[in-house]
Amino acid sequence: MILKTAAAAVLAMLLAMPAHAQGLSINGIDFGMNDSEYADDGECDDPRFVGDGMAESLDQANTMMDAFDCAVHFQEGNIRPQRTKAEWDIAECRAIDYGDNSSQWARDDECDDPRFTGPGADEIMVPEDFKADATDCRALCTSGQVWLK
Repeated sequence: MILKTAAAAVLAMLLAMPAHAQGLSINGIDFGMNDSEYADDGECDDPRFVGDGMAESLDQANTMMDAFDCAVHFQEGNIRPQRTKAEWDIAECRAIDYGDNSSQWARDDECDDPRFTGPGADEIMVPEDFKADATDCRALCTSGQVWLK
């Protein structure tokens, strides 16, 4: 019932926006538009967020393109924005269990583990690469190019 209430509130905000509006914004977060092929599927497909309301596979092409689903899950506390580099301490890299190199994309100089974000992270993240790209993710984390979401 709570999710329906949040959905109704977000829908009301969308309907109240002028036709020329650029996108949906709540609490200072710009959720963008609702133009993703995955919009309105009940999962947030915007890779800027993390949490239980997220789709399993994420593509950077969906950044700011799934406004309604993401705004509803944000309002309900099911997702949050990813950490920024400024919120991450490189010393934390030493405590991470990176797993192994079993990903087909291991050792390609991009971190494919979906737990990470940053300029060294691959654009497409799939659950199969969880803890499966240890060498790349460790090197990129310790150099400040990726960090845990």
